Parts: sequence; structure tokens; C-alpha cells
Amino acid sequence: MTEAPSETLRRRWLEALLPEVAFEGWTEEAARSAAIRAGLTDGEQALAAPQGVVNLVDAFFDAAEAEARAALAAEDLSALRVPDKVKRGVLAWLSALAPNREAVRRAASRGFLPWGAGPALQRTWKVADMVWTAAGDTSQDYNRFSKRGLLAAVIPAIVLYWADNPSPDDLDAFITRRLANVSGIGQRAGRIVKPVLERFGKR
Repeated sequence: MTEAPSETLRRRWLEALLPEVAFEGWTEEAARSAAIRAGLTDGEQALAAPQGVVNLVDAFFDAAEAEARAALAAEDLSALRVPDKVKRGVLAWLSALAPNREAVRRAASRGFLPWGAGPALQRTWKVADMVWTAAGDTSQDYNRFSKRGLLAAVIPAIVLYWADNPSPDDLDAFITRRLANVSGIGQRAGRIVKPVLERFGKR
């Protein structure tokens, strides 16, 4: 598939920006300096990222998501239990982010600010959707949204734990515990929500 001009420009810009993010953070000033180094005109900047840093952060996470999706598609997950498939998806995504761990940490801190919360929530939902889709989930009822919502709720905690560079065993155990917690919540919620939805569906 041919890359759109805006995507090509955004990728060039992001490649110039990432080395500086660890020191300067995801700031407009750092983005402007990176655009100059990348040789982007004002018009090209407007085409590549009309919302500035928000678009560049999105591009950063989109690239990691695409890398994780490709890695998972190349694996045979059929023998794994569903929780293990989900955990494998989360780990694949974190692995794609690993070369830019500090950039992730900086993005996480930006996401806690009021003007960053909305985009951060959208990105978290996209990751949860990618993980569940790779795990083979094709549900279209309330289960689809509850599964993704519960996973999205624990992804921030997982990212913050991962950002401190724990050992692989500790990270694996942490993710297992978080997934077990939300699985229990989901099962309890399902016993309540499903009958209600079925009741209204019959009306």
C-alpha cells in the first residue's frame, strides 16, 4: 500500500523528534526544532500534523500498534488460553515501544494533563481493541465493549509499571495479576448487565 504524503511527512518529523523527546518531552518547541531538522516547511507541517504534538504522539503509538499487530499475526496463538493471548498481545505492544521507553514515559505524564486526557483515552482504547482482535475476539454485543473497556482500564497501570524497566518475570506476573482482576470484574458485571440488555432487547 502506497503511503500518503501526509504519513510520509509525519514519519520523517517523528523520526527527527524522538531522539529529543527523552530530554525535552512532547512539547511544541521540541516539535518545531525537529521539523526544522527534518526540513519540513510550514505547509508540510500543517499537512503532516494539523494538531501539532497530539498528532505526532498518535503517530508514535500507531506505529507501535502496527508493529505489535504484525508480530502477533506472525505467531501461532491457537494453543494459548484467552487470558494468555491477551497477555501476549500486551507484551507484544510493550516490546514495540521498548526502544523508546522514555518517550512513552513522557507521553504518559502528558496524558494525565487535562488537555491530554482525551487523546490518551482514545489511544488506550485502540490498543485494547488491537489486543482483543489479535486474540481472536469477534464479539459484537456488549461483550465487545466490556472486554476492551476493562483492558483499557488497566493498560495505564501496566505502562507505568513497565516504564520503570522491571524484570521480564516481574512484568509478566504484574500483567497476569491485573488481567485476573479485571476478568473477575467482567464476569461479575456480565451476570448483571447481560440479563438487563436481553430484557430490553426483547421489548
